[in-house]
Amino acid sequence: MAIEINIRKHMQADDRGFNLDIALRTESNRVVLYGPSGAGKSLTLRAIAGLLTPDEGVIRLKQNILFDSTAKICLPPQRRKVAYLFQDYALFPHLTVAQNVAFGLRSGSTNMRRPQEHPAVQKWLTSFELSATANSYPHQLSGGQRQRVALARALVLEPDILLLDEPFSALDLSLREKMRYELSELQHRLNVPMMVITHDPADLALLGDEIFEIRDGSISRPTD
Repeated sequence: MAIEINIRKHMQADDRGFNLDIALRTESNRVVLYGPSGAGKSLTLRAIAGLLTPDEGVIRLKQNILFDSTAKICLPPQRRKVAYLFQDYALFPHLTVAQNVAFGLRSGSTNMRRPQEHPAVQKWLTSFELSATANSYPHQLSGGQRQRVALARALVLEPDILLLDEPFSALDLSLREKMRYELSELQHRLNVPMMVITHDPADLALLGDEIFEIRDGSISRPTD
């Protein structure tokens, strides 16, 4: 994966201001943005996903320009082929596991009476060992299962990159360690480019082939 980010964004809330000034380029398929809460990690992911519009700069993924302020390019989120996994997974509580996964498809799940029979949904239910829970609802699942449903929904469209915002923060310590290994093995098996943000040092060695430290809105230094 080749990704280039060179963006600036000023945010103001009452008398408090924050400047995001991120410049990084990487060819790695496993990137970690590391730093304390409030450093600008989530804002960076939101800009890549198209959920935050920078004031100026460029975002390039592979050969595709997602944002270029000079050329007046700003692709909407649905055209970026970027999958974003939120901290709380954002599953729909009234939809089954299969329907949640199918919702990631452009056609959604509303016209599917049996979404688990859709080939793409079936593929990811099998990949994440969720077939037995296809008709269950999120409240009936464990924390690890809910995360796998969210990952399946994110990957069903085969995105160019998977963005994960503190993916283990909602899990207890023992499950966090298990899911960290599962995510690492999954990325190796599927070869899906991945960018993870975290403030947990335990994530670095396992998930990051290239690590960028973010502090006060900018890259502090890349670490090995």
